[in-house]
Amino acid sequence: MAELITIDDPEDPRLADYTDLTDVELRRRREPAEGLFIAEGEKVIRRAKQAGYEMRSMLLSAKWVDVMRDVIDEVPAPVYAIEPALAERVTGYHVHRGALASMQRRPLPDPVELTTGHRLAIFEDIVDHTNLGAAFRSAAALGVDGVLLTPRCADPLYRRAVKVSMGTVFQVPWTRISPWPEGLETLRAAGFTTAALCLSEKSVPLEELAARRYDKLALLIGTEGDGLTTDALRAADEWVRIPMAGDVDSLNVAAAAAVAFYATRRA
Repeated sequence: MAELITIDDPEDPRLADYTDLTDVELRRRREPAEGLFIAEGEKVIRRAKQAGYEMRSMLLSAKWVDVMRDVIDEVPAPVYAIEPALAERVTGYHVHRGALASMQRRPLPDPVELTTGHRLAIFEDIVDHTNLGAAFRSAAALGVDGVLLTPRCADPLYRRAVKVSMGTVFQVPWTRISPWPEGLETLRAAGFTTAALCLSEKSVPLEELAARRYDKLALLIGTEGDGLTTDALRAADEWVRIPMAGDVDSLNVAAAAAVAFYATRRA
């Protein structure tokens, strides 16, 4: 059973994991280095716990203590009860969901471990946490077996990405692929066909790619605006496009990912 501790000092060192959560650059450097991430909201905390992540501590406003009582009773980590105004001073924003948890990261798997699946997504250099979180949610909903991220991609365990994904970043296996794009050879050796989403006239329509029913397919998706790099396009086996109407040239990267995942899902 967790220990419930009331704290009234924003400088209390026990709250260190929760300080300055709105400072994106600071948290991007600090969280991976210290092996932690922040789960925000009841559902996300529960999903992280169900996925087997170890809880370091929990930060709750008074009205959330009873809601989270079953979690408090099950985990050995300390639970800090603080007033909302104090939580805002510590974190840098109004914690309207009233519940935060500091969770322990796990070592990332080798990309080879993800090649046992049949549908993979590869995100190249997506740095927007909202887009990445939304793409993970679509991957979870539409049967993607795993996600590979290039070295410059945003952190899926950053608080904003986790929140937008509704905690689905905990259920879809993911890792970093390096070197890039040379690391694609790992997938090719495992029997994957790699298909790059791009607007080139040489690209085949998405429905044509789907009709080929590849047993093992990895979809490469690039940044919003610039798309995939030249090196990534050269490394892919296929180029594919989503047909557009109404003089629209492209979709938001998360929306494009969802369309591609749906069209190529396994029966």
